[in-house]
Order: sequence, then C-alpha cells, then structure tokens
Amino acid sequence: MTPRDWVVRTPLLLLPDPQRVLATLFLPGQETPVGGRSRSTGVLERVLALSDEEVVGALAALHADFGHRHRDLDATWEAHAALVEHRLADDVTLTGPRRRLIGAYFTKECAIEGAGLLNPSMVPHPDQSGLPAGSLRFLMTLRSVGEGHVSSVELRSGVVDAGDVVTLDPGPAVSVPAVALPPEYSRNAFAHQLDQAGGEQVDAEAGADAEFVLACLQSTFDGEDLAGALGRLHAQRLTRGSTGRTADRFARIAANTYRVAFPATSDVQERVLTPRGPAESHGIEDVRMVRFVAPDDAVEYLGTYTAYDGRSVTGQLLRTDDFVTFSATPLSGPGARNKGLALFPRKVGGRYLALSRADRENNTLTASADLLHWVEPVHLQAPRRAWEVVQLGNCGSPIETEQGWLVLTHGVGPMRAYSIGALLLDLDEPWHVIGRLEQPLLTAAEDERSGYVPNVVYSCGAMRHGRSLVLPYGCSDARTRVALVDLHALLGALLEGH
Repeated sequence: MTPRDWVVRTPLLLLPDPQRVLATLFLPGQETPVGGRSRSTGVLERVLALSDEEVVGALAALHADFGHRHRDLDATWEAHAALVEHRLADDVTLTGPRRRLIGAYFTKECAIEGAGLLNPSMVPHPDQSGLPAGSLRFLMTLRSVGEGHVSSVELRSGVVDAGDVVTLDPGPAVSVPAVALPPEYSRNAFAHQLDQAGGEQVDAEAGADAEFVLACLQSTFDGEDLAGALGRLHAQRLTRGSTGRTADRFARIAANTYRVAFPATSDVQERVLTPRGPAESHGIEDVRMVRFVAPDDAVEYLGTYTAYDGRSVTGQLLRTDDFVTFSATPLSGPGARNKGLALFPRKVGGRYLALSRADRENNTLTASADLLHWVEPVHLQAPRRAWEVVQLGNCGSPIETEQGWLVLTHGVGPMRAYSIGALLLDLDEPWHVIGRLEQPLLTAAEDERSGYVPNVVYSCGAMRHGRSLVLPYGCSDARTRVALVDLHALLGALLEGH
C-alpha cells in the first residue's frame, strides 16, 4: 500500500459563492482629485441638491434591492456617512434619510469569496454540548478571496460523527463584519517590533527616543496612554532629533494591533474577518488555527496568519476564546520571518514552540517566551524527494499523538505541483525527527487540478477524531474539500525503522 491508500475523500465540497457579499466603504476614484477637486466632495454636493422626495424614494428603492442581502444596512450607511461628513460646510444640517443616502453613495458590495474559498484549518468547537457519543463539533477557518484578490477570513461549523461522516451546518444567509473595539497594547510587543524595525536603519538617537516612550508606558496600555507618552516625547522635540520618526514608528505598530468583535446574536458562519491594519491592506492569508491549552488548563484559540500589504508579507497572531471577540498583534523575530508559522497546541519544556519556514525552503522549529517574538529557528527537514525539491512547508499546527507530534507538510515539485506529506517529531524533544513519509500522502486528483493556481492541494490544519485524521484542504486556490486519513496506518509508516 502507498500513503495515498490511507486517504478517503469525503463528498463534502465547498465552492466559492459570488452571492456572498459584504457592504464596505467606497470612495469614488479613491479620493483622486479631478481638476484639484475631491470627487467625494462633488458627490456630497450632488446628493445635497436632491429634493426630499428624491431622497426618500431612493432610500426606499435601496432597501428593496439590498436590504435582504445585509444585516442592519442603515447602520452601515450611517457609519460611512460619518467618515465623509467632515467635507460638509459647517452650516449644513442633514436629515436622517439624507444622511443615510449619503452613506449609501459611499458604500459598495464586495463579493468576498468571488475568486476562491481555500486553505482551511480545523479545530474542535468550543461548544460540544448536545452531541451523540463519538461525535465532535468543529470550527473551520477559510481564506476567502474577493475583489482585487484581497483575502479575508471566514468561519464554518460542522460535526464529525462516530462513523466519521462529516457534515457542515447550513451556510450563512448574510455576511456580518466585525466592529472595532478599543485596542489593548503590550509594551513587550511594541519593544519587539521596535527592535526589529522592519528593515529600516535605526540610529542611536531614534533608539533612545523609542526607549523614552516605552519607559512612559505600563506593561499594558491603551490608545490614550500611548498618545500621552508620545505627547511627552513631542514636548522635548527641541532637544531630541528623532521625535517625528519615532512617533511614526509607534503609530505604525499601533495600527497593526487591534481588537474586534461580532454581534453576539450573529451566527458563527456569518462572521467575516476583513483586513484592518495597513500591514494587511491587501489580505489576511492562510490562518493556521490551533486549540491551545495552557499549563493551567485554560483554553484559547490561537491563529497565525500572513498579512500582505501589496508589497511584503508579515506575520500576525490572532487570539480568541469564543470566536466572537478577536485580537490581532504583529509577530517579530527571525523565527517569524516569511510565511507559515504554525503553533504547537501546548507549551513544550516550558516554552511556546512553532513550526517555521523562515528561509522559504526548509521546515524548521522556533521558540518564544511570549508568543510574539520568535527566536532563530533550528533545522528539521530539507527538500529531498522529487515531489518536494522546490520547497517545503507545513500544513498547520502539530497534532499530538501517543507516538509523537504529527506534522502535515507540503512539498513543491516539478510543474509547481503541491503535495501533502507528513513528519513525526519526538514528543519531549520535537527538534528530533522520528520519521517522514517518502511519498506524498495527498496529491491533486484530476477533478482538483484546475483553479486559479493549478495542481495544488494545501491545508492550514487538520483535526484528530478518534482513529482518523480529518483533513480539510484547498484545491488549486479555488475550492475546499475534506478527506479522512487512517491515523493508525500513517503513524505506523512514520515509525517504521525507528
């Protein structure tokens, strides 16, 4: 038997739905001036010129056409109107209907999964109540790719029953965006980011200015505290030569550190995490979610993802304990370079550990004291077989078994074909590789080869269920399937000769 004989593809198939839309901010021409005049100002003036009857009629038509596609569209219009009302003259008073209509002109529908629904990860659901014996409820993160090839994060829930039958809960009727919460900052996180400096040269004076601001802050602080510390720095601008640059650096880190929440009444499948910070302006890519158990048995769900700003990629950490409220924080350190950081589900030897591919080719192991700063990684695996010669990477967080840490990997071979393989690491010393598959576990079937990026199978995380491994995977950057892997056979092959 070959590794592929241990894999059974389920009938479950997730296709991108172009009808799934979010109402997002729309700026005509992205604020490009025409003849030195803002287009947004022109739109506002033309809406103000409409009669009251035209305003009421236009709003009624909009509700009829779009109301069923969104939840609380009036609130979205009000929020978008607030973003542009500074362009109105001080003596202009808006009625409620005209204000909402202005907001509608600065709103667009975005098909969040119009281009693809891919690269899933799967974790046990926080709520396992009401299930028959042997069943496990799960949550799956998915990368949805929409207009402008911008990626967001979607959620799906479902159940694997005692017979390994995988079912998904009914899909969402609407999409619900998150609402920003007041940020909570960590001084350590800022210090890590300032040390890393994003590749820019930081002279001694700039470093001293940054240290001054950090010294003004507690271990945790908020936006008001940060503004106060930067204000004290500004007050010394005549005797410090880097106040402006230092303030910009702090502002950039703060902008990429945020908290959001969804309405508690929303269904988990309606929730969509969209890009917020400047580092992720062009997408939140490939969340690798893991159920993390702390030494005191507290459970938290942690996800690493790739933030893309249109030019470069950086790592971010996503945290939640209920999939309602989320926080995002930038990652730093040599172990967090490039894509593909995947956290272990618990501490090992008193340290946080993660799989890394900092050098873009090899699978490595890195460690952290605080989940945010990752040290220089140690080598685990280099490309060796024909199907992985171009590069290796992981397919999600390690899965703990009695025999060791099971790591799903991906390898890139000729014709840029992606395959999924596996490693087994020692439980206590995971920098020791116990075994590796010499042949792929999964390659693209004939009906999986076509898509935006052909010949690709890729996962961001599987889930153990009894004697099976439930493996969700993306097909050619277009759609998502779920397979079942015989865990006993896989572990047996990895342990051969050990």
